Amino acid sequence: MKKQVLIAGGGIGGMAAALGAARAGWDVRLYERAAAFTEVGAGVQLGPNVVRCLQNWGLQQSLQAVAAFPAQLHVRSALSGQTLASLRLGVEMVQRYGAAYATIHRADLHHLLWQAVQPCAEVQLNQGITIDHYAESDGVVLIRTTDGKEIEGDALIGADGVWGRIRTQLLGDGPPRSTGHLAYRALARQASLPKRLRTQEVTAWLGPRLHVVQYPVRRGDWQNLVVIVHGPAPEDMAHWDHAANAADLAHALTGTCSALQDIVRAVPASGQGWRLWPLSDRPPLRHASQMAQGLVALLGDAAHPMRPYLAQGAGMAIEDATQLQNALSMHDLEVPLRLRRYALNRWQRNARVQARSQRNGNIFHATGPMRWGRDLSLRLLGERILDVPWLYRGHQPGQMA
Repeated sequence: MKKQVLIAGGGIGGMAAALGAARAGWDVRLYERAAAFTEVGAGVQLGPNVVRCLQNWGLQQSLQAVAAFPAQLHVRSALSGQTLASLRLGVEMVQRYGAAYATIHRADLHHLLWQAVQPCAEVQLNQGITIDHYAESDGVVLIRTTDGKEIEGDALIGADGVWGRIRTQLLGDGPPRSTGHLAYRALARQASLPKRLRTQEVTAWLGPRLHVVQYPVRRGDWQNLVVIVHGPAPEDMAHWDHAANAADLAHALTGTCSALQDIVRAVPASGQGWRLWPLSDRPPLRHASQMAQGLVALLGDAAHPMRPYLAQGAGMAIEDATQLQNALSMHDLEVPLRLRRYALNRWQRNARVQARSQRNGNIFHATGPMRWGRDLSLRLLGERILDVPWLYRGHQPGQMA
């Protein structure tokens, strides 16, 4: 008889976990607290390490239909507008790492994964249901939903995000920490922007205590923009996503070059608006037990929320799901050992990405002599700094203890 995995969370990580578990031969019961399977947010960058995972699931054509594939990454000074360094993407990434570098709307990536699980008879998707708590007994895990329903399974995967309840019960380590950074996000149709502001490439603008990233999504028809600045999170974190104050954003960009300010001002002029997200994270993982214990495992932001300065949040969730698939396929092992294998194969890589993301934020937002040194290094070393071979080559599993 097939084993059954219960998944909390229907976002990108949950959908990827459902696809991986189904391909491992498990029955899947996924529970999403929202009334519909949707994704908020804007763009996502997918390095070749992540695109390769999607290819291995047979999703290359689906990705090709909705993503953009920029040819270049440029790093520019937010103060002067000068280009500091560039990295060839496009064909260069394919030749070097076996897959392209893609940029995609978060909702399109979620829909791509949702479509992939639709034909899977072993996957049951449940909306409007929140898992309140779980209990393990006699080799099974029992979940109770907030409406009092009890469901039994052979394993439970917490993919319910940075504020997820499964982690709270499993680790009891309190809420995530505020980073002190705010992300203003917007999408604009390229055709609604002046020609000089349209782009089919990735550009990162680095300034003191801030940076801006812009890139194409939806096959290049739309442009995604993210402005990250230092600032306190709103007091009402229960309503963490709200319409951004354009005046606050304009004030944060005081002193930056006119080219950058023109891009930011063009968003409301195009008929679109800015949204604000306070950023939260957790310290890098320290050991495998933070990702799996007994019949319960964590995946994606529930396990390792990270700052967006390496553009790998969604990517690490998808990598997690591919390794979860491998572990669940080990039918000669008891389920706790399979989940332990999953955690052992993932925690160190995730911890490295978390730490590098935090470090990148310090570098991106540098001031004074550190900023001057950063800019000089970028001018001198260029691609040698911007390329990340250890990341883009993909997952290198560790050894099981």
